[in-house]
Amino acid sequence: MLKRSEQRQVSGLSLADVDRVLGVLAVAIEPVEVHMRWRPQLRDPDDELVFEAAVNGRADALVTYNVRDFRDAARRFGVRIARPAELLKELMS
Repeated sequence: MLKRSEQRQVSGLSLADVDRVLGVLAVAIEPVEVHMRWRPQLRDPDDELVFEAAVNGRADALVTYNVRDFRDAARRFGVRIARPAELLKELMS
């Protein structure tokens, strides 16, 4: 998704920049054990697994374009919501 031209246009990153960011993220990824199931929290049941992984993994941020659907639940659980371009800019600076 980050390599789509419309996403790169928003972020201002080249394909090489995106590859570097993805490489850094790949090294930092850690498996998440689900200790608690928090369902239902969201309007879209397909988003529940993503939210549970963020909560159980104590994520620094849940990165999504779907900010509206995650916002209320994220606030209740203290999870930061960030759009991809926003996070990429932070990582590149």
